[in-house]
Amino acid sequence: MRIEWQIGFWIAAFLLLVLLLWLFSGVLLPFAAAVVLGYLLNPVVDHLERLGLNRLGATLLIMACFVLVFALISVLLGPVLWRQTVSFIGALPAYAGKLEALISAETARLSRDYGSGLMDKLGLGNKVGGELASATNDLVTQAAQWAASFLKSLLTGGAALISLISLLVVTPVVAFYVLLDWHKMIATIDGLVPLRHRETARALACEIDTALAGFLRGQSLVCLFLGAWYGIGLSLIGLNFGLLIGITAGILSFIPYVGSLTALVLSSAVAIVQDWPQWKLFAMSLGVFLIGQFLEGNILSPKLVGESVGLHPVWLIFALLAFGSLFGFTGLITAVPFAAAAGVILRFAVRRYRESNLYTGTAGAKGFFSNPP
Repeated sequence: MRIEWQIGFWIAAFLLLVLLLWLFSGVLLPFAAAVVLGYLLNPVVDHLERLGLNRLGATLLIMACFVLVFALISVLLGPVLWRQTVSFIGALPAYAGKLEALISAETARLSRDYGSGLMDKLGLGNKVGGELASATNDLVTQAAQWAASFLKSLLTGGAALISLISLLVVTPVVAFYVLLDWHKMIATIDGLVPLRHRETARALACEIDTALAGFLRGQSLVCLFLGAWYGIGLSLIGLNFGLLIGITAGILSFIPYVGSLTALVLSSAVAIVQDWPQWKLFAMSLGVFLIGQFLEGNILSPKLVGESVGLHPVWLIFALLAFGSLFGFTGLITAVPFAAAAGVILRFAVRRYRESNLYTGTAGAKGFFSNPP
């Protein structure tokens, strides 16, 4: 097959897959979550098999432990998080108003004490402080209204409730069968690959698995640690909604820099409003954040995630935003596997392109999926 036909075939296959994901995105969430959960837990099941358990027994044991741990966490943390979420929604307008007033007052004071001479020289007069305060007021008010509306719709929306119920009920059942038949599914997919491309496809799959295992499993452990660290640390220093802020930041830490920025901005804003005009609570919340960042950057990420997973943060952020925009929460779950696979395939395509007639200008061009010599 000519190289142009191979490129066209794989582009068409990718577009067909995206179309199917878009068409069925409304019902794919529990199945996508189950596949991801099965991928995360499969090494544990394999280890139990090596210890002497059969596949069914190992799968039942792992799923029972997972459901038990999830139930315990839900019972212990669920009511607290629910109360903090409801309280946060109710207090958000007051917090936003007080924060806006503090920002406006400090802006006016700094402009009056330190910036009036410069403003006069630039011909801006005393209008800047008022205009900046008005702009800050509008920005904070709109942000608070948007956040409150989003949280209320998330908590009361019927579609979100149905998705949550299906996620909690269907996902463990599907994950059980995924774990039970994992090796059979892999063997079936492997058997569909053309014989002359099988070794190349296996090498690509192995490289994709290495990238996914390094990032998905490692980053999940990092998120668990950061959620616990921020939640417990912010709660112990007495910050309002500390557990909610910490766990939310831990979950969002799956996206590079987003979780850290969430912890920094929310904890700082709440600490300033709660403890004003003192700075003790703000300093302590900043200390919790800085220690968490130090542990993540110097100990956790190098040990658990590693340096060679092949997922650049910019590429990952783009994939999460693009898939989340197209397919909703299902897209967020499937974005990392697709980003890892796309990165591996693109690097492979570049290598094949440099060996092909299109690049070298010589005869005997090889196809993209030809086995290397």
